[in-house]
Amino acid sequence: MSTVAKVLSVSRSNLIERTGKPSKPRGPYRKPDDLALLAELRPIIDERPTYGYRRVTALLNRQRRNEGKSVVNAKRVLRVMQQNGLTLQKHTALRPTRTHDGVVVALRSNIRWCSDHGDQQCLIRSMIAARSCG
Repeated sequence: MSTVAKVLSVSRSNLIERTGKPSKPRGPYRKPDDLALLAELRPIIDERPTYGYRRVTALLNRQRRNEGKSVVNAKRVLRVMQQNGLTLQKHTALRPTRTHDGVVVALRSNIRWCSDHGDQQCLIRSMIAARSCG
């Protein structure tokens, strides 16, 4: 470490201190054209509030192509929508679980539950027997 400090002509303590600390954290990423993009996004989102960023991007890019402008990346649309609180709530596919306790609920009492498997076999056999007899 001392050789590196001599080559860079900095104090060794300063070099050790810089290697131990993380660099300055980055702030939010913003492009200068984000406000203009937000102005284009607002009418689309107001008209279709249930659309996600991908559909919004498709509509925006269709509109921009008709106007002769360049298309916008979907990740940029997502970033602008997130920064301004325009995204939908995240969908989680958690559904309430159904308990499988092995109890069959009948529509009324004294109903017999059976499979159609036996009926199909009897039907097939009777068709084969009818062909062979006739």
